[in-house]
Amino acid sequence: MKIVLFGATGMIGSRIAAEAVRRGHRVVAVSRSGQAPLDDPQLTAVAADAGSAGTVAGLVRGADAVASALVPLRDGSDPLAPFTALYDAFLDGVRSGGVARVVIVGGAGSLRVAEDTALKDTPGFPVAYRPEAGAHSALLDVLRTVEDLEWTSVSPAALIAPGERTGAFRLGGDSLLTDAEGNSRISAEDFAAAFVDEVEKAEHPRARISVAY
Repeated sequence: MKIVLFGATGMIGSRIAAEAVRRGHRVVAVSRSGQAPLDDPQLTAVAADAGSAGTVAGLVRGADAVASALVPLRDGSDPLAPFTALYDAFLDGVRSGGVARVVIVGGAGSLRVAEDTALKDTPGFPVAYRPEAGAHSALLDVLRTVEDLEWTSVSPAALIAPGERTGAFRLGGDSLLTDAEGNSRISAEDFAAAFVDEVEKAEHPRARISVAY
C-alpha cells in the first residue's frame, strides 16, 4: 500500500511509520519539520502543514490510505478549537485528494469507564491532560458525523509508552480495556501494530476502536 502518514515524527507516529515500512508498505511521512522518522528506502519524508486543505489534497492524491497521528497544541492554551479546526481542513484535504480511507490516532480520555462516565471525567485523571483529552473527544464527536469518508479512530490504553513489540494485544470499542489487575496499558510498538492492521484490513469503518493488553 501507499500510506500518507501525518504527524510522523511523534512518539506514536514514528512507530506507525516503522511498522508500516516493516510490512513493506510505501510511506510518505509528513510533519512540520520534514524529518524522517527512520532511514528506509520505502519512506519519503515531507515537510507540510496538515491544516492546509490544499496541501493535504496534493500529498494524499493517489494514496491507498491516509493515517494521522496529529496531536493537539501543547503550548498551554486551550487546544479544543484549534484541533477541531485543524481536522476540518485536514479532512477536507483528504476528500479533495480523492482518498476515502483515513485512520486516526485518537485519545484514551473519551473511553468509558462506566455507562455515563468517560475516563477523562474521573477524579484521578491528571488535570494537565484534560484539555488534550477534551480535544480528542471533540474530534471523535466530529468524526461520528462524517459519512463520506471511511474513517476509523484508534484509541490507545490509558497508559501508552515506548516498549516492546509483542504482537499480542486486545481490541475493544468505546469502553476502557483493563487487564486482570485493573491496569490499562499498551506499548507504542504494539499500538502501532494494531493501527497498521486497521489500515490494511479496514475492518472497522466509521467506528472507534481501542487497543490494550
